[in-house]
Amino acid sequence: MLTNLAPCESTRQVQKLALLPLMLVVMSLSGCASYQFGASSMFQPGIQTIHVPIVKNETFRHDLGVRLSEAIVKEIDRRTPYKVTGNPNADSTLQVTITDTSKQVLSETNDDDPRALNSVITASAKWTSRSGEQLMQNSLATDSDFTMAFGEESRFVPEAGQTVATATQATIEKLAARIVSQMETRW
Repeated sequence: MLTNLAPCESTRQVQKLALLPLMLVVMSLSGCASYQFGASSMFQPGIQTIHVPIVKNETFRHDLGVRLSEAIVKEIDRRTPYKVTGNPNADSTLQVTITDTSKQVLSETNDDDPRALNSVITASAKWTSRSGEQLMQNSLATDSDFTMAFGEESRFVPEAGQTVATATQATIEKLAARIVSQMETRW
């Protein structure tokens, strides 16, 4: 294609192509200085460490708090750039409380035995920075209430060999994923 051009014209075209990378760099730097791109734009700037105390449990199921704490820590490690630490002086703290747990009967046999059930867990979460700034955003909350409510459920069928224990663990994992999803910044 360059062979059909005059020598002077081909030199100008080569010069234009050589300037193209420089122009792209200048254009990319001339935008908004605070603009972030990539996966890091999804998370709070300035937060590197997070303290996750054992989840407070207000239900009769004593093991749920520890299990949800472990699931939240795994989700944070897997999906976020934050480093979970045991130090309460971390950049931020995520406090979670399990407020209720139940089984809901979805269908019954002719003898009134439960055929399909839901394992339900509800919790509240509050994520604050070291300075007390609320990091988890809830557009429906009043100014005095900074906690967010979460609820998850998992279906199980005892007749098919499924147990409440496996359904509860699935619910815990879904609840942890949902809480960690709320740690992403809003657009």
